[in-house]
Amino acid sequence: MRDQIYIDGRYVASASGEMFDVIDPSNREVFHRVPAGNAEDIDRAVRAARRAFDAGPWPRMSGVERAAVLRKMGDEIAARISEIARIEVQDNGKPLPEAVWDIEDTAGVFHYYADLAERFDQEAEQKVELGMEGFSSKAVKEPVGVAGAIIPWNFPLLMAAWKVAPALAAGCTVVLKPSELTPVSALELGGIAERAGLPAGCLNIITGFGSDAGAPLTEHPLVDKLAFTGSVPTGSRIMAMAAKDIKTLSLELGGKSPLVIFADTPIEDAVEWILFGIFWNQGEVCSATSRVLIEERAFEALMERLVAEAQKIRIGHGLEDGVLLGPLVSPVQHEKVLNWIETGKKEARLVTGGGVPPGLEGGCYVEPTIFADVPEEATIWTEEIFGPVVCVKTFRTEEEAIRLANNTRFGLAAAVMSDDLDRANRVARAFRAGIVWINCSQPTFTEAPWGGYKQSGLGRELGEWGLNNYLEVKQVTTWDRHRPWGWYLKE
Repeated sequence: MRDQIYIDGRYVASASGEMFDVIDPSNREVFHRVPAGNAEDIDRAVRAARRAFDAGPWPRMSGVERAAVLRKMGDEIAARISEIARIEVQDNGKPLPEAVWDIEDTAGVFHYYADLAERFDQEAEQKVELGMEGFSSKAVKEPVGVAGAIIPWNFPLLMAAWKVAPALAAGCTVVLKPSELTPVSALELGGIAERAGLPAGCLNIITGFGSDAGAPLTEHPLVDKLAFTGSVPTGSRIMAMAAKDIKTLSLELGGKSPLVIFADTPIEDAVEWILFGIFWNQGEVCSATSRVLIEERAFEALMERLVAEAQKIRIGHGLEDGVLLGPLVSPVQHEKVLNWIETGKKEARLVTGGGVPPGLEGGCYVEPTIFADVPEEATIWTEEIFGPVVCVKTFRTEEEAIRLANNTRFGLAAAVMSDDLDRANRVARAFRAGIVWINCSQPTFTEAPWGGYKQSGLGRELGEWGLNNYLEVKQVTTWDRHRPWGWYLKE
């Protein structure tokens, strides 16, 4: 595991030489130490990225050449899935099978954007039809410049790939700042990029805390573009700081996503997707369907089965066979979630869970927790908890379900389940959310756009939309010089 930051194609010590502890949330013990990067390190990294963009080969290479590097990066990640997944388990706490999914997806993201880079040369210019003779015009896509990427701790390497891969595919250079809670796997990207042939300075990785490294990256005048995934308060601060230089900005922020279940949904299907929608990845998922709306006449039978199945979920260390729920990412997050549960006990009816599993008190574990009869004004209904806690309400009509689903300041995701696909599609169209699932919850595909409405963010990641995040569009218009213009010079 790397213990240095990565600047201008080399692993180097941080300017201060200070290190900080990385905690294994299964036992709250230190398992690694990484550099505490600061503003001086950020400045070195940004200037390296600036040189690489302004004078280096990467933005001037063909899309096919950039694709070859990205594909090699994806190939190495794919060859090291087991190794990197185990780092993610120790760093983040998630069960190994889920960590394996993440690293498989990470390799796939690099391969996908390699394919888009390969097509870039043919698609970078588009003819524009004009209504005036003598002029020809085209729209040209170009890389935006130096991109600063700040990523969260819930999917450490995958979230890095969501930003690094499309930025590099577009021809940008990148300064990556991973979460201080889960920095270890992101540091591996430096060596992977170097071995794949990425020119020095095109990818720089600085570990550190938000105030010491994240804020200087956000405010640096040589950064052209910022991409952030995380909480609404932090996103709001980044947006304000970016406004000083009018930086290009994309934000993927919080959520409090609804899952609407109509009575014609088979109970087994409903239970499967409710459980996966909130307890996958310990509920530490921005799009988690943490507000479940059940049609009133199906409530009793569905809740009985839901509680029974939730109580069967195996909790434990992510490397143990059969574990579906690992520890939360850190002691701080653990305490936050437990405090939310205590608040919930005063606002609604606790059906199951709500505490630390017996025998696992030494780690950051929380039982799968279900609240029912949750008032619409309850804070556990309106605020993002980011843990294995689900709130359940009933509805009587389709109109009421839509109103309850949309009554939130968030708009990242929403889901609906019904055997009546006409109704499901009607409800899906009515959701005010950027991601909508029908008869499922949480599947995410590299090819499809990802992002939210309202306070859930700005812009879209993944798919061609993710590539467009890192592109500027330039108009180039040409006048036929053999024609007279006639404003000043007359025949």
